[in-house]
Amino acid sequence: MTDSRTDSTLDALGFDADDDPSAGDPSGPGGTPPESPGRHGRGRRGRRILTVLLVAVLLVVAGVVGFAGYLGVTVDRNVTQQALLPGPQDNPTTAPDGSTIPTKGVGTNFLVIGTDGRSKTDRGRSDVIVIVHVPADPTAIQMIHFPRDLYVSIPGHGKNKINAAYAFGGEPLLVRTLQDLLGIRIDHVARTDFGGFKAMTDAVGGVRVYAEEANNASGNGGTVVKKGWNDFDGAEALGFVRERYELSEGDISRGRRQLAFIKALLLKATSAETLRNPLTVARFTDAATTNLVVDQNLGVSQMKDYALALKGIRGNDVVFATAPFTGFTMDPVAGSIDVVDPAKMALLGKALRTDTMDTYLDVFQTP
Repeated sequence: MTDSRTDSTLDALGFDADDDPSAGDPSGPGGTPPESPGRHGRGRRGRRILTVLLVAVLLVVAGVVGFAGYLGVTVDRNVTQQALLPGPQDNPTTAPDGSTIPTKGVGTNFLVIGTDGRSKTDRGRSDVIVIVHVPADPTAIQMIHFPRDLYVSIPGHGKNKINAAYAFGGEPLLVRTLQDLLGIRIDHVARTDFGGFKAMTDAVGGVRVYAEEANNASGNGGTVVKKGWNDFDGAEALGFVRERYELSEGDISRGRRQLAFIKALLLKATSAETLRNPLTVARFTDAATTNLVVDQNLGVSQMKDYALALKGIRGNDVVFATAPFTGFTMDPVAGSIDVVDPAKMALLGKALRTDTMDTYLDVFQTP
C-alpha cells in the first residue's frame, strides 16, 4: 500500500496509484515489436510517461520530486551550467532554401550530447549526438540521431566528420555546425557521459532493452547481446551502447541501439515500481545529475516547466530518426565517413524549422 504523498505524485504525473505504466504494452517483453514507422494511436494501454528531453532524465526527476527537500538540493548541487551555446552573432537567420528561420512558435530543439569524458572538465568525444525536438503543441517528441562519422561542413574548419566539430570547438561549434546543416535554431544543450548512463541504469536496478541484432563480446563493447530482449545492468548496458564493430552498419546501428537504450531507461525510471521507492528515486536523481552539464540559458526552473508540460507523453508518442545519408566512403583526411543525403537533409531541416516533424516520413520506433 502506498502512502498518500506517493499516490498524489503518481496522479500528478498521469498515473493512477495502482497503474503500472508498463502493463499491457504489446511492444514489451513477449509482445510484438512495432512493424511500421511514424505516429501511432495512443491505444488502451496504461498511461506511461516517456519524457525524452535530456538523456540524463533530469526533466523526469523534476516532475517526480518537485525539486523539494533533499532531492532539490542534490539537483542544484550536481547540475553545472556552462556556456554551451554560441553567441547570437553565430546564429543563422536564413535557411539553406532562402527562408527565414523562425524563432517563436515552432517548438524547442534540444541538443543532447553523450561523451566518453571522465569529468565535467574532460570533454572527451561526442559519441552520442541527438537533437530532441519538442513541438509547440507537445503531444509528441522526435529524436534525431546524428552519426558521429557524418561528413559535414564545419564553420572555420572545412569539411570533416561531425564529431570533429566537437573536438575543434566543443558544444558551441557543434551547435553552429548542426544549425548551418539543417537551417534551424538550437535552443538548449545538455551533456552527460557514458559513466552517467551506467550509474542511472544501476540506480533503477537494470533495464530491459530490445536489440535488433546480436553480437558477441569480441567487439569494442565487450558485452554479449542476443537478438530480441536483453536484461542489462549498468556495465552491460554500457557495452550495448558502445558496440559498433560487430554491427551491420557500424555507427548507424549503434545509434539505433543508443535510442533503444534511452527509451528503455526512461520507461524504467518512470515506472510505478521506481516512483514508489524513495531510495531508488534518490539514487537515480543523484546518478542522473552528477555529470550533467547544461547551457547557460537552461536553469532548474525551466527544466521543471518542460517536465510538467510533457507529463502526458507516452511511449508511442516518441519517434526516432537517423540523419539521412546515402552510404559510406573514404576521405583522405577524415578516413571512413558517412555521406550526407542533401535532399533528404533539406527535408529534415524544413520539418524541424516549421514544426512539422509529424509529416517527416523517415522515422522508426523501438520496442
